[in-house]
Amino acid sequence: MRLLVHQVNVPLTYDDPTILQRVSRKIGCDPDCLANPKIVRRSLDARARNPEPVYALTVEVDFNLPTLPPSATSPAVEIMTDPTEDEHLSTRLRSLSETGVRPVVVGAGPAGLMAAYKLAIAGARPLLIERGDDAEGRGPKVAQFWNDGILDPESNVLYGEGGAGLFSDGKLTARSKERGRIRDFMQLLHACGAHENVLIDAEPHVGSDALLTIVPRLRERIIAAGGEVRFRSRLEAIISEAGQLRAIVVNGQEIACTHCVLAVGHSARDVYEMLAERGVALQPKPFAVGVRLEIPQSAIDRAQYGRFAGSPLLGAASFRLTRREEDGVRSCYSFCMCPGGKVISCSSEPGLLTTNGMSYSKRSLPLGNAAFLVPVGPSDYPEHAIPSLAGVEFQRKLERDAFAAAGGGYKVPAARLVDFLAKVISPTLPEGGSCPYAVPVEFRNILPEFVTHTLERAIPPMLNELYGVKVKDAVLYAPETRSSSPLWITRNPEGDSVNTRGLYPAGEGAGYAGGIVSSAIDGMRAAENLLKTL
Repeated sequence: MRLLVHQVNVPLTYDDPTILQRVSRKIGCDPDCLANPKIVRRSLDARARNPEPVYALTVEVDFNLPTLPPSATSPAVEIMTDPTEDEHLSTRLRSLSETGVRPVVVGAGPAGLMAAYKLAIAGARPLLIERGDDAEGRGPKVAQFWNDGILDPESNVLYGEGGAGLFSDGKLTARSKERGRIRDFMQLLHACGAHENVLIDAEPHVGSDALLTIVPRLRERIIAAGGEVRFRSRLEAIISEAGQLRAIVVNGQEIACTHCVLAVGHSARDVYEMLAERGVALQPKPFAVGVRLEIPQSAIDRAQYGRFAGSPLLGAASFRLTRREEDGVRSCYSFCMCPGGKVISCSSEPGLLTTNGMSYSKRSLPLGNAAFLVPVGPSDYPEHAIPSLAGVEFQRKLERDAFAAAGGGYKVPAARLVDFLAKVISPTLPEGGSCPYAVPVEFRNILPEFVTHTLERAIPPMLNELYGVKVKDAVLYAPETRSSSPLWITRNPEGDSVNTRGLYPAGEGAGYAGGIVSSAIDGMRAAENLLKTL
C-alpha cells in the first residue's frame, strides 16, 4: 500500500535513508518495510523550541506489510487510494478548432496566462491580448523608469506580460485548498524553468530575475497549443446586447467576442471606468494602505534563526506580523515580505506614485522589506459620482500626494522610523538603502491621519516580536496602496458577470484573488467555467 505521512521532521541535510528512518519512527515499523519515498511538501521549522532548524515533510512512501501497526494513527498517516481525477478536470474538453468560437483573454498576468493556457490546451484557440510589452521588452522600460523617471503608461512595473508580479519577488504562497489546481500550476512553472523546489516547498519563491525567463516559455506553450498572443493591445471597450457580450474594441478595432476572460490586474483603472460606463456591475471593496518598511536582513535572520543565522542551508528569513485592533487604532499587518530584496517605485499613471518590494532568486541583498498595512473600506472613501469607483479615487489621491511631496520625478517618499515616530524630518536618509531615488518626506502629508496614527502605535510593538530588530535601523517608504483591488467586478456562481453574460472577471483585478498563486488558480477556474458553455 502507498501511505501519505505528515510532519516527518528531518535535518536540513537529509537523504532517502534518513527520510525512511524518520517515517518508520512515525509509523512504528522497521525501515525495511518502507520504500520509494517522495516528498510532497516541505516547510522550514526554525522555532526556538527546536535544538536546531529542521524541515517538516509530508512524504508519500510504499508500505510493504498488509496492515498498519496500531501506532500509525490518522491524521498523521493516511492510506492513499487510487488516484482519481480532480473535480476541476472532470469536464471533458472537446476540441473547439472547428466551431469558429474564439474566446479572448484580456491581460497577461498570472490569471490571464493560466486562463489562456487552459483554453489553448483544450483546443479553444484563444486570443490573449496585453496592453504592455512582452517580458523581454518590459525590462528596459522599467529600468528607464527607475533610473530616469520616464514612465510609459502602457508598459511599466505594473503593466505588461507577467503582470505586476513580474517585478515583485515571485512569491508563490498558497493558502487555497484547491490542491489540484495548485499542483498543475507549480508543475507548469517547473516545466518552464522554475527550480524543482516549487513542487514541494510550503512557501516557494521564484525571483523576479527567474520569472523573466519563465514567463516567455509559458507564452510559447500557449502559442504552440494554438493560442495567439498580441502585445501593445489595449482593451478600450466592450459591446453587449441584451446582457450578452458581443464584441470588444482593441486599439480601435472591433473584434467579435462572445466569451472573454477579463484578467486586467488591480491597476487597470481605465478599464474599471470603461466597465462602469458600459453598465457592467461593479461593487466597492475593502483593501489596505500603508508603508513599506526596510530593515537589515541580518537582523531578520537572527530574529528568526537565532544562533543558526547565516547558515547557507537556511537562506534569507522572512516574517509575518499582525496587530489587533485597539480603541481608536485599527488593525495592522505585514504583507508581501521580500527577504534580501529592495524597495521599488511603481506607477501606471503620470503624476502618481506607489511603492512595492521585490527580491531576486538568491535573495542575497543586505536588506529585507515588507509592507505594513492598515485596512480601509468604503466608509473611508470620498464621495464619487460612481460609488464603485470611490476606492480608486482614494488610491489616486494618496499616490498624487506622494508624487508631489517627493518633488516629482517618481522619487519615493521615505523617512527613518524614529523620525516618523517623533514627527520630524531628517535632511538625509541612512546610506546604503535599497531605493537610491528616495527622499525624506513627512508621511502625514500623504497618508490619512487614521493610517499614520495606527502605524505609530502598531509598528514598534510589531517589530518587538522580531527579537533584536531595532527601531533605529528601520526606514519607511510610502505609500503602499495597491495591495489588492479597490472593487469587485461582480460575478455569479457560473463565473461570469452578473449582468454581462460571457464576460468572466478573474484574478486580482476582479477582486477575487490576491497574489500570484490565487490569481493563477482563479484564471484556471475562469477558463474551465467558460469552456463549459462552449
